[in-house]
Amino acid sequence: MDLVDFDSSPNVVSLFLKRADALGETAMLWSKQGGAWQPITWAEVARRVCLMAAGLRRMGLRAGDRVLIVSENRPEWCIADLAIMAAGCVTVPTYTTNTTRDHIHILENSGASAAIVSSAKLGKALLPAIVQTDLCRHVIGMEKLPALQGGTFETHDWDGFFTGDPVAARAEVEAQLVGVGREDLACIIYTSGTGGAPRGVRQHHGMLLTNVAGAAQIVMEDFGLDRSETFLSFLPLSHAYEHTGGQFLPIGVGGQIYYAEGLDKLASNIEEVRPTIMVVVPRLFEVLRTRIMKQIEKQGAVAAKLMELAMGLGDRRQQGRWRFGDKAMNLVLEHTLRPKVRARFGGRIKALVSGGAPLNPEIGVFFDSMGLTLLQGYGQTEAGPIISCNRPSAGIDHATVGPPLRGVDLRIAEDGEILVRGELVMQGYWQNDAATRAVLVDSGEGAWLHTGDIGHVDERGRIRITDRKKDMIVNDKGDNVSPQKIESMLTLQPEIAQAMVHGDRRPYVVGLVVPDADWALEWAKANDEKFDFRALQNLPAFRTAIRAAVDRVNTDLSVIEKVRQYTFADEPFSIENEEMTPSLKIRRHKLKERYGERLDALYRS
Repeated sequence: MDLVDFDSSPNVVSLFLKRADALGETAMLWSKQGGAWQPITWAEVARRVCLMAAGLRRMGLRAGDRVLIVSENRPEWCIADLAIMAAGCVTVPTYTTNTTRDHIHILENSGASAAIVSSAKLGKALLPAIVQTDLCRHVIGMEKLPALQGGTFETHDWDGFFTGDPVAARAEVEAQLVGVGREDLACIIYTSGTGGAPRGVRQHHGMLLTNVAGAAQIVMEDFGLDRSETFLSFLPLSHAYEHTGGQFLPIGVGGQIYYAEGLDKLASNIEEVRPTIMVVVPRLFEVLRTRIMKQIEKQGAVAAKLMELAMGLGDRRQQGRWRFGDKAMNLVLEHTLRPKVRARFGGRIKALVSGGAPLNPEIGVFFDSMGLTLLQGYGQTEAGPIISCNRPSAGIDHATVGPPLRGVDLRIAEDGEILVRGELVMQGYWQNDAATRAVLVDSGEGAWLHTGDIGHVDERGRIRITDRKKDMIVNDKGDNVSPQKIESMLTLQPEIAQAMVHGDRRPYVVGLVVPDADWALEWAKANDEKFDFRALQNLPAFRTAIRAAVDRVNTDLSVIEKVRQYTFADEPFSIENEEMTPSLKIRRHKLKERYGERLDALYRS
């Protein structure tokens, strides 16, 4: 494989077909069927992609039409994605956790002409949205869908697409792809915006190709590439990180993709699949670290002592101050503790790549100490999404996110903001020129993406992120959550006057709430209680009333947005106590300084 393939390919489908022609009957996609892993070959995937693309065109879809995918990770997701693009259309991935309200926004904003949904279960939220918007002309079910009264769309059976002439379908796709270039739109991936409504990032073919090329270069040069590269896909493919790193990177390097059965079976799937590269979010590393430590401690005093020695060695190596005897101890660990830890990851792992959210450096040092190479990447949906990544050849420092990828032009603005330019940068937000202008600024030499992150580049060319310029919450799984959206919904409730939500690098969202004074006064009268603002907050019945208001809001939020716990502020946010700006915006850093410990305690309750 040569990086020239990525540079010369006009679109991602052409790159895929080139790989499929070369690899033929080699396994490409794997899924568990009847308790056993079953493969689909590169040739068969190509056949299905071309047949489906031809079928989509026969349905009346035309170049540029948008098509939703609502599905768990499975081989059909990849086939549908490539088929949509092969038909000259645009993929619109959506989360399986989306509510009907979320689907309505994306359908209306994208103007989707068709939707592909995996099951009746996921159809429960999607189909009512399709009926209400009356935009989709076609709905394709990977599995049988329930009959639904109302709506003007046609339903189609998944298997019905794969009965035609594959030779004619391939010729039709080849003819269609002649008109699809690197600058043409490949997909629209929705990410939460600070204004509340999800924004559609316009990802073009060149953006994906150059981003995959940069990631592939790291695999090739730092770890060595072979035809047995094996990826285990379990992060949502609707997330740009998995879409690029977990799907198109394996396609680009000619690897195999196994689709995990779910988080509950991830550990056993890892041991069965024996992946060589895993794309992971920090939260999973935290869970695995805890699990590994408990398992080692159960093995007795000797194993626990070896773990202690390994972690001390890892700390010293990270700081560049190995002492006398450390090399000998490293050799001992390579023959005792580390092989057992590696076995839990299948024994073939070349690299674990963390992205989607910031990684605690201590986690990185722990896994390195256990003999596993952990790389932290950095980026955002608007940039492919990979901007940079640690790599051994640059020296791994877990306090950094590594040097920029191949094809990334990066500079630091006067205020410290990280700016990025290159083919990996989006063309803009779909139907949102104002938001596009806010983050893409053309200096006359191409548009610079203003990332909203503050940082600097160290003496070895590695990016060190020191702060966030934007308010977006990124949870420990890498999901983006707009705090303004949730806060505005909370303060629409009669019981709540002010609110701030919290959850960066955390497993879920929690809230800081100021009850509405007028409502609280009426509640006190109705419940024969003295109106003492602070005292009321300690009453179980009062807390239950506020909880009911939070729960009402939660019914209209997706799983990742729901406010799981809340606590009360001591007083209203105001200009006088410096918790609001003169324009009446909350000052998050001030509130976090004052209530940080109280909010953190909600994760322990």
